[in-house]
Amino acid sequence: MCYRNISKRNEKNRIRGIITTTAIYGYGAMGKFLVESVNKYEGMNLAGVVDDFKDFDEEFVYKTFEDVLNKIDVIIDFSHPSNLDKVLTYAIKTKTPVLIATTGLTEDDYKKIDNASKEIAVLTPTNTSLGVNLLNELMKYIVPVLADTYDIEVIEKHHNKKLDSPSGTAKTLIEKIQNSLPEPRTLVHGRDGMAKREKQEIGVHAVRGGSIVGEHSVIFAGEDEIIEIKHEAISKKIFSNGACKGAAWLVGKPAGYYEMKEVLGL
Repeated sequence: MCYRNISKRNEKNRIRGIITTTAIYGYGAMGKFLVESVNKYEGMNLAGVVDDFKDFDEEFVYKTFEDVLNKIDVIIDFSHPSNLDKVLTYAIKTKTPVLIATTGLTEDDYKKIDNASKEIAVLTPTNTSLGVNLLNELMKYIVPVLADTYDIEVIEKHHNKKLDSPSGTAKTLIEKIQNSLPEPRTLVHGRDGMAKREKQEIGVHAVRGGSIVGEHSVIFAGEDEIIEIKHEAISKKIFSNGACKGAAWLVGKPAGYYEMKEVLGL
């Protein structure tokens, strides 16, 4: 998408009095989807993209947030955990709300985000799609009904370039399941050797291959029947579109740590 088209879109929104300008951190695969989504999202302008990993030809890509010429109302970070400090430092300094959808964050990273949320509005969805967030919410209704008589297994599938496993989305899904049980169950990652499945466990399986965008399934296996609830992402656009929705919602919110379910009204 050329800079001229982005500028025209921004000018149209400005004339209509719409001034939510979004900065994106990272111009990898997701960053490119985000540029397209921001440019199409009603009421949202692109302030610029920040990425210091290498030089880019696009005029709207900058090395630092300070280099961005336009006002920044909200930041979307879909880059890498190593960039978290830079994103949070700028966001706190300028009191800019930030949506962090980076995968592979550590406990220490989440502590930093939690501390930042005392000063700015922060949204950290492990998945920005409506379908996955609905899947998460369904667990609190389904698990209490089936847990006593059905075995629970979680399977996630992603492309062969994904670094973390299980995925952040799968971890959130498992957390929702555990919170819906009377007592937490033991997580068994993959199965190998000679051992009978124990009742008080949840099987967790990660598949990596090809260009799979993302697939998450929860299997409830009982006597003579199987209930499987599955979400499959066909394109990364569902994540970038969801991120735009979350970022737009975040603007104007007081400092705090928000969840995607609040954005979607779940």
